[in-house]
Amino acid sequence: MKHENANRVFLLNKDGKPLMPCRPRKARQLLKSGKAFVVKKYPFTIQLKYGSYGYKQKVSLGVDTGQRHIGFAVVSQDKVLHQSEVELRQDVHTNLYTRKIYRRGRRNRKTRYRQARFLNRVHGKRDGLWLPPSVKSKVSHNIAWIKRYLAVLPNPDLHIEVGKFDMAKMVNPDISGKQYQEGSLKDWKNYEYYVLARDEYTCQLCHKHGEGVKLVVHHIVYRSQGGTDRVDNLITLCTNCHTTKNHQPGGKLYKWMKAKKKVTKQLKGATFMNILRKRIMTTFPEASFQYGSQTYVDRKNLLLPKGHFMDTIAISGIKSVGQMPETVTMISQFRKKKRSLHEATARKGRKQPNTSSKRNEKNTKYARGLWLNDYVRVIGNNAKGYVKGFKSNGYSVYLTDGLGNYVLNDGRNYVNSKQCQLITHNSSWQKAEQMLLLYEFK
Repeated sequence: MKHENANRVFLLNKDGKPLMPCRPRKARQLLKSGKAFVVKKYPFTIQLKYGSYGYKQKVSLGVDTGQRHIGFAVVSQDKVLHQSEVELRQDVHTNLYTRKIYRRGRRNRKTRYRQARFLNRVHGKRDGLWLPPSVKSKVSHNIAWIKRYLAVLPNPDLHIEVGKFDMAKMVNPDISGKQYQEGSLKDWKNYEYYVLARDEYTCQLCHKHGEGVKLVVHHIVYRSQGGTDRVDNLITLCTNCHTTKNHQPGGKLYKWMKAKKKVTKQLKGATFMNILRKRIMTTFPEASFQYGSQTYVDRKNLLLPKGHFMDTIAISGIKSVGQMPETVTMISQFRKKKRSLHEATARKGRKQPNTSSKRNEKNTKYARGLWLNDYVRVIGNNAKGYVKGFKSNGYSVYLTDGLGNYVLNDGRNYVNSKQCQLITHNSSWQKAEQMLLLYEFK
């Protein structure tokens, strides 16, 4: 198998119409000579200043949708021109829940009162299209990134992998017929009564039971941490064992949970893929769709290793891989703003009380001419990185390489801001080129 150096660069003509992607060397020559200029960073796209319509080959775009990673591959004949992987944020639900707790706490203290809002999204629920903010964000990004690639390719054939899951069968493989309508609580008055009977009215930690023992039904994994109200996430405990200390790392319940492995099987991924499938099919009716079972067979026939960007090569419909780049573009989402006005616990070492500390001192997004997520060059060692955060009132900054690794300077994970030379401002995305391991293709 023959390898090229890097991913192709997307190219637009003078009128903004897509042309065939060009090699990075050709793109550098066009930019250096002033014959082209950059129009998009994600994916990286340049536009010519002179008229050109070029020869357009048949191009296919393979997409591997997902709630955490989205894979893309652009292929033409037996060549892979471009491959990339987009990583989405997974902290939206946690941040919204934290904000809710902060606001609820303020209402119970002598602080600025913020009136609770009820039914503020009811107008969106009536049309049947309402989604929780965390799910809506991921669905929107899946659709938006597909449109980004379609906008820079000349009439591509779109191939998308979607998921369809029977979650009831994932919990009970033997389910059939009317059992789908019954559920695990059939013939029980409520879930607490069911859990108590299942555990034989015995505390599952100290095994106490009988008269004089007060029992409660407790969540194994808190709902704030991703747990559900399903009965397999509930346990019977006595009041002596039902303590916060026992649930902390090192506590009795924590050790029991690790030993018994009695934790709810998370079905969030399957639920999300069912939601995404309907919206993807509605948005891109012209696309060819397939499921993971077919992708698995196609990838094995092409002798490709497992990976989101590798799956997309098989999804694209290519029959054989004769040439592909040695790098893959890794794009990750970055949180630039922290909108909370309050912190539950003051950070260690802060001299000013938490109630009177200014917001910009808690949430520094600009200092010494640099913004969060700016792409900079370190003067001296010529390293490059993204501004992740500030230290000592902006005199020093933390830099990462786009893959989550700190850019080190003399063994330290921070750099003096005077050593940072701005390359470009960024939105809420980071990009890095990652080399593919050649042994994977042997």
